[in-house]
Amino acid sequence: MKLAILSRNGKLYSTRRLVEAARERGHSVRVLDPLRCYLRISSDGFDMRYKGKPLAGYEAVVPRVGASVTRYGCAVLRQFELMGSYSPNSAAAIARARDKLRCHQVLAAEGIGLPVTVFGDNPDDTGDLLAMLGPAPHVIKLNEGTQGAGVMLTEKPSASRAAIETLRGLYANFLVQEFIAEAKGADLRCFVVGDRVVAAMRRQAPKGDFRSNLHRGGIAKKIRPTRAEVDTAVRAARILGLGVAGVDLIRSQRGPLVLEVNSSPGLEGIETVTGLDVAGAVIEHVAERAAATQRTRNTDLTDS
Repeated sequence: MKLAILSRNGKLYSTRRLVEAARERGHSVRVLDPLRCYLRISSDGFDMRYKGKPLAGYEAVVPRVGASVTRYGCAVLRQFELMGSYSPNSAAAIARARDKLRCHQVLAAEGIGLPVTVFGDNPDDTGDLLAMLGPAPHVIKLNEGTQGAGVMLTEKPSASRAAIETLRGLYANFLVQEFIAEAKGADLRCFVVGDRVVAAMRRQAPKGDFRSNLHRGGIAKKIRPTRAEVDTAVRAARILGLGVAGVDLIRSQRGPLVLEVNSSPGLEGIETVTGLDVAGAVIEHVAERAAATQRTRNTDLTDS
């Protein structure tokens, strides 16, 4: 398989591990900075170049598109798709998952458990908005924040109103959610590949914080998720159209609740904690699906 990995930095752990896993399995692999890819779009075909040379013939693309370059990265990935490359996560699916509000709407419509979430724009509606949510504490999240950045906990309604007013003054897009106290600052990261959870870990927030992200000083241990948690994680990824995803869940009195679905989940934490070859699972899934896609295309051409 001729494989491209879209990544701004080939030295990052996740990118390096995917390259290693691909080469161990005999695939040809190249890391491409999406911001150095440029496109030609016309009614007679699609072309792409990278640092002055044409890009073509890639059977599969694994996107590692950071949040700061989502728009351009998705445009490049979409061009690869139009040129016949398979990707486990399409450009449309990545865009869908990156928008927390849209993601929650899509998942809730399919019956996936979520913390109750409210969203509004006009300052005159803030009091009623919070009344719709329920009593404090409240969790306030930037709509496109990552790794725990842009997430705050407000203990009183007055603090919630103050935080909301501040964010509106900065023209920020944000959500307000119920705080799930029984989770006790812990969540589960389920790493979904295809229709399986290939690895899972429980992350615990450090003392004095409620955010369990490892980048925020959280600690983690390997766990075996329950059947309900596996089903929820796999369904959430499938609904969003993601073949590879990090699904973050919390345990609540009403069952597993999805906090977030990450379309470019990091490998370092999950591989270190579990000791599993998650990168290998990703590459094997991509190779299998790329080959199946190519067989289908060949069959269609033969039939026509």
